[in-house]
Amino acid sequence: MTAPDRVSVEVGARVTELAGQLDSGIVAIDGPSGAGKSTVADLLVARLRERGVGVTLVRTDDFATWDDPVAWWPELEADVLHSFVRRRDYRYRPRVWRDGAATPGPQVWIEWQPLLIIEGVSSARRRIADRLAHALWLDGGTEAERLERAVARDGEEERVHLRQWQEFERGWFAVDCTRERCVVLD
Repeated sequence: MTAPDRVSVEVGARVTELAGQLDSGIVAIDGPSGAGKSTVADLLVARLRERGVGVTLVRTDDFATWDDPVAWWPELEADVLHSFVRRRDYRYRPRVWRDGAATPGPQVWIEWQPLLIIEGVSSARRRIADRLAHALWLDGGTEAERLERAVARDGEEERVHLRQWQEFERGWFAVDCTRERCVVLD
C-alpha cells in the first residue's frame, strides 16, 4: 500500500477479479493494523455492488477494544455469523469511542445479504477458517510504515496504544498462523 486511501494497481486488479467471482458466502480480509484492509474492503464492496451483488461489510473494529483485542469473537459469532447462516438480518452493538474508551453503542440493524465481508485484525482466524469462501491478507509494508499510517488515521494521541496493538498482533498472528491460510494481496 502506498497510501492509506489507495491500493496498488496490482492489488486493485486482483480485488476487481475477485469481485467478479463472488456472489455469496463469507470473505475475511485480515492483516496487521495499518496494512490497508479497510481500503481493500471498501474497494471490494464497491466492485461487488457495481455487479449488483448483495453484500454486507462488518468491521472487527466494531467489536475490538484496546483491552480486548480478539476475545470479543463470540459476540460477532452470536450477533452476525449465526444470523448470516440462518439468512436473517444482523443486529449488533458497534463500539462507540469516547475519550479513548470503547463501550457498546446503540444496536444497529443490517439487512441480510448473500455475501458477508468481515474486515479487520483476526477476521480470518482459525476458528472461522472452514466457513470462509475466501481469506485475504495484506502485509502493508514494514511495521514502521503501518504504524505511521495507523497514527495518521487514528491520531498521534493513539501512538502508544497502536504500538502495543502491533506487539499483540505479532503474537496473535504467530500463534494463529493466519497469513498461511490466506491469499496474500501485497
